[in-house]
Amino acid sequence: MSIAYPMSRSRSTQTRLVLPPDTNQYGSIFGGKILAYIDEIAAIACMKHTKKEVVTASFDSVDFVSPAYVGDMLELEAIVTSTGRTSMEVYVRVMSRNVKTGEEKLTTESFVTMVAIDKGGKPTPIPAIYPETEEEEKLYKAGVERQRLRKEKRKKN
Repeated sequence: MSIAYPMSRSRSTQTRLVLPPDTNQYGSIFGGKILAYIDEIAAIACMKHTKKEVVTASFDSVDFVSPAYVGDMLELEAIVTSTGRTSMEVYVRVMSRNVKTGEEKLTTESFVTMVAIDKGGKPTPIPAIYPETEEEEKLYKAGVERQRLRKEKRKKN
């Protein structure tokens, strides 16, 4: 597929409220709940880019940087950072905001690989991406290296 779209086409955002059922005994959000949010927004970003259904291939990295507590808002942002023939790497950043103080902090950063599928559930070719801003350029260049490392890892397994 020789079509390429700007990375910004995939950019997706969501805002969530941390509620008591989403938390552990310390009042902070369960990591698994954040992973579910990350998986969802990564899929949305990929579907915006490809206009196809996608499935999760792997969570390549997840860094829980700081906790979010009951009453905090979570702001998730996702963008496709690199593409293969049928797969996409997505960067997801989760920020938390204390509603009362306005304090914002990085909660989680993650890279997820998703694969586009056809109606039969088989991997299907996707458009490439290209960066337009300095921030996107950094993510794009680093994505190429992360893709190479993922391929090496698969060869070893």
